[in-house]
Amino acid sequence: MANMLFSIVLAFSLSAMTGYAQGWPEGKESDFFDTLKGKLEIVFLGHGSLLLAYNGSNIYIDPVSQYANFSKYPKADLILITHEHNDHLDPKAIAALSKPETRIILSEASRKKLGHGEVLQHGHSIDVAGVTVLAVPAYNITSSRMGYHPRERKDNGYVLSIGSLRIYIAGDTEPIPEMANIGKIDIAFLPMNLPFTMTPTQVAQAARIIKPRILYPYHFGSTDTSEITRLLSSDKDIEVRIRNLK
Repeated sequence: MANMLFSIVLAFSLSAMTGYAQGWPEGKESDFFDTLKGKLEIVFLGHGSLLLAYNGSNIYIDPVSQYANFSKYPKADLILITHEHNDHLDPKAIAALSKPETRIILSEASRKKLGHGEVLQHGHSIDVAGVTVLAVPAYNITSSRMGYHPRERKDNGYVLSIGSLRIYIAGDTEPIPEMANIGKIDIAFLPMNLPFTMTPTQVAQAARIIKPRILYPYHFGSTDTSEITRLLSSDKDIEVRIRNLK
């Protein structure tokens, strides 16, 4: 009975407490969620760049200057970098967002390129800025794409535990076997653009493995987002949300 009640409350927090918030620089949109331990606001900066504002902390994922003027945004308590490519790792954006106590979490290859930060290996977690961050693998499996994100480089995806919610930021990946072991996910960000990451069909495949309550396709470039909505139209337990994340 207790588990059923918690599921009902969590479902309410994901549905009733979502919507657009105004006031972010450059007219960026956001959705917000009740984590049962405070409000979480997810700001859609563009492409792979996200801002998660939670209980006074500002958590940035892959901030890149092309997608936002970070001089207008609050300083970061935590910055997560998935991998070393320029559309995910931007030293200028990181410098603009950093304050003395900002923590920067990244992969080994990304740290070598940036020159500083804390490496988080796959399967390891860290508690920072009020959240638990778990690093998970991200890589290509299609033979023609393996040069973009090779498994041996050990790029990162991240699972964030924020209050009652678990959020999966996949990074640049395809439907890899490790997704089956991620566990319960409430909100997932999955990349959807060729030739670098996934087709809509692969995103649907990954979503059916992960089974998030809410799916945000991101990093989708010119991909037709209506295709993923169509592919998952019969999967009633997965809500597909399209936001400005080209």
